[in-house]
Amino acid sequence: MKSDLVRVLDGNIFVLSDGSGDMDAGPAVPLGFFSFDTRFLSRWRLTVNGERVSALAVDDPSYFEVRFFLVPGAPTHYVDAKVSVIRERSVVGSSFEERLTVLNHSGEPADFTVRVDAAGDFVSALTVGQESVRPGRLYRHVDDGRLHLGYVREKFRRETVISTTEPAQVDEEGLTYRFRIEPHGQWTTMLHVRGLVLRPDGQDVREHISPGRPRRDAAWLQDDLRQWLDKAPQLGCDWKPMERAYERSLVDLAALRFSPLTLPTVPLPAAGLPWNATLTGRDAILTSLQVLPFTPELAVHTLRMLGIDQGSVLDDFLDEEPGKVVREVRYSELDAFEERPQSEYFGAADSTPLYVILLDEYERWTGDAALVREFEDEARAALHWIDEYGDIMGDGYVWYQRRNERNGLENQCWKESPNAISFRDGRLPSQPRATCELQGYAYDAKTRGARLARHFWHDPAYADRLEREAAELKDRFNRDFWVDDGEYYALALDGDGRQVDALSSNVGHLLWSGIVDESRAARIAEHLLGPRLFSGWGVRTLARGEGRYNPLGYHIGTVWPFDNAFIAWGLRRYGFHHEAGRIAEGIIDASRHFQGRLPEAFGGYDRELTGHPVQYPAANSPQALATAAPLLLVRTLLGLEPYEEDLVVAPAVPERFGRIELLDIPGRWGRIDAIGTVARPGGGGREMSLARLPR
Repeated sequence: MKSDLVRVLDGNIFVLSDGSGDMDAGPAVPLGFFSFDTRFLSRWRLTVNGERVSALAVDDPSYFEVRFFLVPGAPTHYVDAKVSVIRERSVVGSSFEERLTVLNHSGEPADFTVRVDAAGDFVSALTVGQESVRPGRLYRHVDDGRLHLGYVREKFRRETVISTTEPAQVDEEGLTYRFRIEPHGQWTTMLHVRGLVLRPDGQDVREHISPGRPRRDAAWLQDDLRQWLDKAPQLGCDWKPMERAYERSLVDLAALRFSPLTLPTVPLPAAGLPWNATLTGRDAILTSLQVLPFTPELAVHTLRMLGIDQGSVLDDFLDEEPGKVVREVRYSELDAFEERPQSEYFGAADSTPLYVILLDEYERWTGDAALVREFEDEARAALHWIDEYGDIMGDGYVWYQRRNERNGLENQCWKESPNAISFRDGRLPSQPRATCELQGYAYDAKTRGARLARHFWHDPAYADRLEREAAELKDRFNRDFWVDDGEYYALALDGDGRQVDALSSNVGHLLWSGIVDESRAARIAEHLLGPRLFSGWGVRTLARGEGRYNPLGYHIGTVWPFDNAFIAWGLRRYGFHHEAGRIAEGIIDASRHFQGRLPEAFGGYDRELTGHPVQYPAANSPQALATAAPLLLVRTLLGLEPYEEDLVVAPAVPERFGRIELLDIPGRWGRIDAIGTVARPGGGGREMSLARLPR
C-alpha cells in the first residue's frame, strides 16, 4: 500500500485518504471509510470556491485522529495564501468526525462556497477496484438535513448518514456551505459520518447486541491508549530504532484492537489494514504469541473467540471440520450471501495446532490454570482434528486439500498465495500438500498438549499417548522431509509423497517448534543466514535462485517481519545466539525506513543493491503480525523464558543494540525486570538481572 496515504483507525473501522484528506476511490488504491469489511464512503472531496485543496502539512497525534493543514488550489498558489483550511478528523465508534475550519488571512471580508462531495459504493474491502454487477440497490436521499447513502439487498443493508452542525444545502451528491468570513476571521463546522450495519427493522446490529455501550469518543480512546501503554513493560535501549519500533508496535497493537459482533466487548487484534481488518485465526494466534510477555490479555480474548467459532460439523463450502479453528470471519455482502466462503471460513491447516500452542504458552507465562481447564474441550478437539481430519493420507502428517473446489483457498498454510508452494524448478505440486511447518506445529501442539493433559486435565494416559505420537512424528519427519542433496528440509510433500524441494523460510519455523534434529540444526542456521535466503534486512520467504523466486513476490521472495521474528526465536532455542541477533538487527534496522512501523512485507532485494528496504506495494500496514514482531525480537534478545514460577533471563544482545532494559514484565511471578548488554562471542550477555517486584 502506498506510504503517502493517511489513515485513522479504531480496530476494524478506518478511514484511508490521500495527503489532503480527500477520498476519491480508484481501482488501484482502497481509499474510503471502511467498517466491518464494507466501504461506506468511496468519495469524500473538499473544494473551496471551486478549487481542490492541497496539503501544507499533516499531523497525526494519535492513531484515531489526524489534522490536515491545507490551502485551496495548486502548489504554485502557496505564496502569501490569503485562505487556509484545517481538517481535523477522528474515528469515534462506528463513525468518523471531521471538524472543518476555513481561515481568512486577508484584511478584507471574503465570501466562500465550500463543497463536500460524498458517495458510497458499499463494496467489500477485498473486492475494491473489481468491476462487477451487483444484485442489490444503491440509494441516496436527504432527510431532515442529513444525507443518507445506502445499499440494500434483501435483508442485507448498509447505510452512511452524514450530518453537519452548520447550515448547509444538502443534496444527494453532498453538502454546500455559503458564508462570509470577516477580516482575519474563521468559520467552522463539524461533519459527522456514521456507518450503520442495519437489521431488517432498521436498528443498527451493534446497538441491538450491546445496547447502552459507552461511546468511544476521542477522550475515551485517549484514556484507553494511556492505560494500555502504562500496563505494558517499559523498554530502554541504547540503539534508539529499537525503542522507536517498540513504542510504535504498542500503539499500533492498540489501534488494531476491535470487537467482533459475536463478542462486542472483547478486544481482538484485527489482522491488518486495508485488506484484512477482521479476525483471522492464524494471525490472531501468532500475534498473541509474539506479544504474550507484554500484553497477555490478547491471548485470552483470542482463545475465547476462536473457541466459540471452532468447527463442529463437516461443511464443504466453508472448509469446516469438527475441531478445526476458523481461518477468518467477515461481514460483507459477498459473505452474507455465500458468494464466497469467508463469513466463517476454515481454510487453514495451521490455526488448529497453533491454538493448542498458544493455550500452553499462555499458562506457562501467567500460571492461569483455570483458563487451561476452561478450554480443555476446545484444545482436545483441536488435537483430535490433527489426527482425524488433518491426516488426510493416513501417514501421521498434517495435510491440506480444500473441500470447497469453487473458491476455497488452494494453499491453507500461512503462505496462501497460489504460487507459494513450488518445487525447486518452479513446478507446482499436486494436492493434497503437507508443508513442513505444519508438521512442526503438530509436533509442538502434541508436546504441549501432553503437558496440559498431565498437569491440568488429570489424564496421564492421554499425555503418554501424545508424547509418543510427538516423538514418532519427529523421527518420521526428519527422515521423510530431509533433502539430502541440499541439506535442508523440503518445503512440503506433494500428493504423491514427493519432496517439494524448494528452499524456503519455512525451515525457520521448524526451529521454534522444536522438531529439528539437533544434528541438523546448524545446517539449517547456515541456510537461513546464507546469501540465498538472507537479504541483509531479513530472511526471504523463498531462496534466491529457486524457480519462482521474485523479490516482490508476495510469498516467493519478500521478507516478512513476523516470519523473521519467529525464525530468530527458533535460532535462540537451538543456541544460535549470534544468528538470531543478526536477524533482529536487520529487521529493526529496516524499521527505520518505515518510521518505526514495519509493514506486512517488503522486497527481498539484496541490501547492497538497494541500500534501503523496498516496501511491497500491496502490503497491509499496520499489520498485526508485523506490528508484534519487534516485541518477540526483544524477548529473543533478552532470552526470556518462563520456567515454573520464575522467568529465566539469558541475554544475547548484538553490539549495535548496546544495553537493553525491559522493566515490569508481567507473569506468574508478578513483575520482573530484565537487563542485558552486548553478547560475548559464542555466549550470553555480559549482564543479567532479575529484579522481583511485588505481586
